[in-house]
Amino acid sequence: MNGSRAFLRNLNQERIVFIVAVLIFGAAVIGLPGFLTAANLISIVRSIAVLGILALGMSVVIIGRGIDLSMVAVMAMSVAWYLQLLGDGMPDHMALALVLGGVLVIGFINGFLVAYAEVPAIFVTLASGAFVFGYVRSQLIPSDAVAVPSGHWVELLGGVRYLGIPIEVFLFLALAGAMFVFLRFTKWGRYVYYAGDNPVAARNMGIPVRPMLVLRYVLAAVTAFLAGLLTAASLHSINTRVVNSTLLYDIVLVAVIGGIGLSGGKGGVRNVLVGAALIGIMLNAMTIIDISLLYQNLIKSTILLFAIIVDGLLNPRDEQTAQQGDI
Repeated sequence: MNGSRAFLRNLNQERIVFIVAVLIFGAAVIGLPGFLTAANLISIVRSIAVLGILALGMSVVIIGRGIDLSMVAVMAMSVAWYLQLLGDGMPDHMALALVLGGVLVIGFINGFLVAYAEVPAIFVTLASGAFVFGYVRSQLIPSDAVAVPSGHWVELLGGVRYLGIPIEVFLFLALAGAMFVFLRFTKWGRYVYYAGDNPVAARNMGIPVRPMLVLRYVLAAVTAFLAGLLTAASLHSINTRVVNSTLLYDIVLVAVIGGIGLSGGKGGVRNVLVGAALIGIMLNAMTIIDISLLYQNLIKSTILLFAIIVDGLLNPRDEQTAQQGDI
């Protein structure tokens, strides 16, 4: 009896989500033919890897009391431009440097407008995402889908396996490890939590709150670019129509349902891992069941709404959050 009470007391959102993910996985193994096949499991971990990488970038912004709605646009359009430059004959190192420079500029502009112009992050990133999509699609690439040039390292990367597991899974784990070290064991990583928890107190302590805010949006943009490269490696192309999909909501869903508080200053890499696992398993199971995309989106939106309500109860917003002008 005492053990049961102790177990209930130790439950938090992260542990609950992990338990639910295990239960859904077990139910799918028992009830869905083909779920436990090697090909399907590889499909799950591959989807979790890309979604998880995007959620890592989003989580850094959310922990610091922000939101980045431009990540999917940066992911798709930067890689599409990179592949287009390669197709036009530009040397690889020049194309990569040019595109990476553009990604850094977008991240810097997002952070600068939020930190120094004090424009609400939700509006800044929504506008920048729309601009990136519109400009790149109309001025820099001729079609919605851009293929990876044959024999290019991006194409070769998509075929790399270790122990039968796609390389992007290991890259996701490596990036998750690097993000964990940054957030937990570096001075600037701790500043992210301090600024997210109480930005006024952090500023009074001498913490460079505004430069840190800019850094978070730059990190989110670079993370989105990396996720786009892995997507292109897996599919041998990038389709810019993903900007109009529900991927952005999936990213927010992974972060919030995993336990990263929208009020800032709470959460970490483990929350992203359990959130990505739950959403990846759930989406795969719904696909096998052949639930239509319309109803999948309805289910995901309901879960996201429920997660936001739970987050509001567990992490109540305060006056400082409102002053930040973020979500």
